[in-house]
Amino acid sequence: MTAPNELRLLPWTGPDGKPCYLSTDDRGGYVSRLADNIEAVQLGTAAELLEEASETLDDQDTGPNDLRHLAHDLGSALRDVLRVAASRGHLLAASEPR
Repeated sequence: MTAPNELRLLPWTGPDGKPCYLSTDDRGGYVSRLADNIEAVQLGTAAELLEEASETLDDQDTGPNDLRHLAHDLGSALRDVLRVAASRGHLLAASEPR
């Protein structure tokens, strides 16, 4: 079974926003694949949002409400990307030979 320091941080949260972890030796299992797919969607969404942010900031007619909405969306995307980075960094560290 997976050692406690090898738990995978999942790309979603549980009740009250608490992190969810997966304990498995099967990286090709259903939940692992689901997490991989959700991470890919989150990273793709962040990339698209970054492009949209550049266009929005270049537009002289962008109003304060549009900027607040953009900032909110960028904050959400950044949280997702940081969670993916933490999860993948942990997986890399756990898979390194000791």
